[in-house]
Parts: sequence; structure tokens; C-alpha cells
Amino acid sequence: MSFDHFSFIAPIYARVTYSKKDAMREVASLPVNGRLLDIGGGTGRVASAIREFVDDIVIADVSFGMLAHSPRTDFRPVCGASESLPFSNDSFDRVIMVDALHHVIDHADTANEMFRVLKPGGVLVIEEPDIRTFGVKMIAVAEKLLLMRSHFLAPDAITQLFATGEKEIKASDGTAWVIVRK
Repeated sequence: MSFDHFSFIAPIYARVTYSKKDAMREVASLPVNGRLLDIGGGTGRVASAIREFVDDIVIADVSFGMLAHSPRTDFRPVCGASESLPFSNDSFDRVIMVDALHHVIDHADTANEMFRVLKPGGVLVIEEPDIRTFGVKMIAVAEKLLLMRSHFLAPDAITQLFATGEKEIKASDGTAWVIVRK
């Protein structure tokens, strides 16, 4: 079994605030009456920032240590891999993944699962560090040196993971958002 970097950093990560609330509100078309799934949501830092814009939030993360350090009790935590989400088809009005796609084992399976659980008319948002920028390339090297299984994709490669849906890319200050509408 490999070292769980995320359980180790969870107490620190739980104190970090999410600074891109306005951008997420725009790209995810929030507010929405309905359910939001935050995949790779860890301690709930992003979900906490956008809580006021959605009725119900479920946080799915493979790291039990991250989920255990969530300061919020109004989120539903689910421990599991993004490649095999334990939800029915068309379960969520919004699906988000922030700063996590580069950590998953299988990008294509994760994309398929995200799209599968998204309701028709729903919006899926993947926010990732933009590997096209020098600073993010240095982060990618650092994560490799820390023996993390990171594999960053450029935004256009992320859109190619989705066979259907209306796709859009937005980028700013080293961050890229891939938006998919079902």
C-alpha cells in the first residue's frame, strides 16, 4: 500500500480557504436548486465556499483522512474512487472536481462516471492547475518528486475525455476550467 499523502495533509488542508468562489459560481451556473457532487472534495473547502448556492452537497473522496477532517456536518461524505462512483445515473444537477483530476488513477473512467451521474441539463466543472503555464509545470515536477501519482492534462485533453456534451474551456492566472453541459 502506498503512502496516503492526503490523509497526512488533511489537518492543514482543512484550514485552507477556496479563493475562486466567484469563478466557480460563474462556470458552474450557480445558484441551482438541486444537488451538487464535489468529487475529490476532500475536507469540503470548495463545497463550504459555495454552500449558499445549492440545496444539497455530497463530497466524494478516496481519502478517508480528508473526509474525516471536514469541519462541516451538513455535507454528505462518501469515501470512494472517482472511477466507480456509488450513485445512480442522472443523480446530480451539478458535478465539480477541483484540483483533483491529476490525482486520479484513470482519467477516462473518472470522466465517464462524472458524466453518468450528471442529470440531463446539468453542468459539470473540472478546475485544474493549467499545465500549459510554467508555474504549474514546476508543481507537477514537485509532485513527482514527492512520489504522488499526479498526471496533469492540458484543458483540451480534458475536453477530449468527454464524447458528448457541450464543452467549453476558460483559463486565468494558472487555472483552467473545463465546463461540460449535458
